[in-house]
Amino acid sequence: MALVDPGKKAPSFSLKDQEGKTHRLADYSGRPVVLYFYPKDDTSGCTKEACAFQDNLPKFKSGKAAILGVSILDEASKARFAAKYGLSFPLLADADHEVAENYGVWKKKSLYGRSFMGIARTTYLIDREGKVAKRWDNVKVDGHAEQVLEAVDAL
Repeated sequence: MALVDPGKKAPSFSLKDQEGKTHRLADYSGRPVVLYFYPKDDTSGCTKEACAFQDNLPKFKSGKAAILGVSILDEASKARFAAKYGLSFPLLADADHEVAENYGVWKKKSLYGRSFMGIARTTYLIDREGKVAKRWDNVKVDGHAEQVLEAVDAL
């Protein structure tokens, strides 16, 4: 599937978090949602990104925005990751990568000459009406949470 362009309706989803609680996009109707896709729990870039969102969480909450991280590892992996770094926002387990595919972030990647399928680091800002307000592709972690916060504040 292709990436979802700004102005389009965000695909619905239902995924469990690190505590086994189910989250649906519809649960967040009427408030902005930062839906960020990351490749893998507890790796250097993904940890840095998650910790930056955690550090800025009070600012996102003051704008009523929800932060949801999504990757393909299971709930147990998410629970270990959240506990290790004190992450208090939902980390959603997309084990069958269906949601990643629906958002167009399940891509062919290569590392050290080896090709494989995985999540391309991508962030979606979904507005109060459930439409994509902004999308960041091939995210560079440094300063990203602050860029997303600026976009949330501009909604």
